[in-house]
Amino acid sequence: MKHVKVFGPGCARCQQTADMVKSEAAKIGVEVEVEKVTDYAEIAKAGVASTPGVMVEGKLVHAGGLPKPADVQSWLK
Repeated sequence: MKHVKVFGPGCARCQQTADMVKSEAAKIGVEVEVEKVTDYAEIAKAGVASTPGVMVEGKLVHAGGLPKPADVQSWLK
């Protein structure tokens, strides 16, 4: 199971990103645990300068704007 953190204040784009991670994981048959991080101190500590940010297995892979579905799939493989 992959552990994914979605960083953001709880905005619509952050929710869309979390939903996209779950959807794309299901498409490729990968189990994911999605954790939403809304605490500004934690967001800054993770190095996310622009939200939404995505961290997969402890590695920051995206920051700012909606990611592309193909990118999400590649992060989860």
